[in-house]
Amino acid sequence: MPPRLASPHVLALAGTVVLWASAFPAIRVGIDGLGVEALSFLRIVIAAVALLVVAPAAKVRLPRRRDLPMIALCGITGITAYQILLNWGEVEVAAGTASLLIAIAPVFSVLLGSLFLEERLSRNIILGSIVAIAGAAIVSLAKGTGGFTVSALIVLAAAMVQGIYHFATKPLLRRYTGLEVATYAMAAGTVFALPLVPATWHATLHAPADALAAAVYLGLLPSAFGFVIWAYAVARLPLAASTAALYLVPPVALVISFIWLGETPHPVELAGGAVSVAGVILINRRKQAQPPAETRARSRPCLTYAVCASSSTSPHTEPSRPPRRPCT
Repeated sequence: MPPRLASPHVLALAGTVVLWASAFPAIRVGIDGLGVEALSFLRIVIAAVALLVVAPAAKVRLPRRRDLPMIALCGITGITAYQILLNWGEVEVAAGTASLLIAIAPVFSVLLGSLFLEERLSRNIILGSIVAIAGAAIVSLAKGTGGFTVSALIVLAAAMVQGIYHFATKPLLRRYTGLEVATYAMAAGTVFALPLVPATWHATLHAPADALAAAVYLGLLPSAFGFVIWAYAVARLPLAASTAALYLVPPVALVISFIWLGETPHPVELAGGAVSVAGVILINRRKQAQPPAETRARSRPCLTYAVCASSSTSPHTEPSRPPRRPCT
């Protein structure tokens, strides 16, 4: 029986989509007054503190020592590198355009899984990857963005490291919940972001109020609270519903960017974004054709659009495990 639209878990899922989508325009506001380094560090440390505060109530366990290297990989890729690259790219790339480019992050995690975890590259995965990457190329080359730029390439690099993060969370999600993995990764990301402290201190002293508010918003809501309500929703909703909701992040980001920043996407960007999302959907259909026994034997999905905003991205097994998603 499908869940009621007004149920708490459906509202939590909808809230997650809105929060993660709103991160893209909020980044534009933050970097205008704080710069890339300061915004990156403030968002990470605020989110880490918030998640650690709620950790006891959420019954977050301490990680095993043997998992620390993989947690460190998650932190440096999906948190520190992702935030720096995305913020750097959004200096020139419009918020809505960035959300369309980040949407292909699951492509990289799937390809890594085929290379290192011996996951089979089905026809859907190959075709979906080609389609998604072609869509990203269309977005990058759209006339409305001024043609292909280095900044667009930087945003694609952010999607790539987010894909590495998705891939790295797979073994962790066999032993920990999605919220636990997000908390560990955020804490590790804070450690790797410590070299940004001097630049953050100087920028914060001279930053306007709206930029500081954007940093606090990004850390508390998309990155911290977004993970909490995401974990709540995916534990109570069918996996198909959770996965499908993630495809709404780019279009919702476009709407919020238009309302908040007055950004109007070029029609070619919209077409390219639709192509990218179609490719990701095609990739994520691969599990539906597998028999139940094989599906259970495969690795659990990874958490994504995480941090995404948490995150994650950025979609497959147990309802308690989050699907891949794209990350702000």
